[in-house]
Amino acid sequence: MRESHIRSVLKGVTWRIIASATTMTVVYFVTGDLALVASVGAVDVSAKLLFYYLHERTWGKVRWGLLGIEPNIK
Repeated sequence: MRESHIRSVLKGVTWRIIASATTMTVVYFVTGDLALVASVGAVDVSAKLLFYYLHERTWGKVRWGLLGIEPNIK
């Protein structure tokens, strides 16, 4: 079964929300600088969303480790 491009994008977006919020929280607690939090957050979201999408699409082409699904015939 293949994964659609939109599914890969939506998975990336939802993960980015969680991961970027974590990164920005850490930056805030370490620096206390909201301007830096915004800068790091913007770069983090853009770069990691792109790399997540590329990672997912690459793994979608790798057949290693996939298990076949047996038909449920009775």
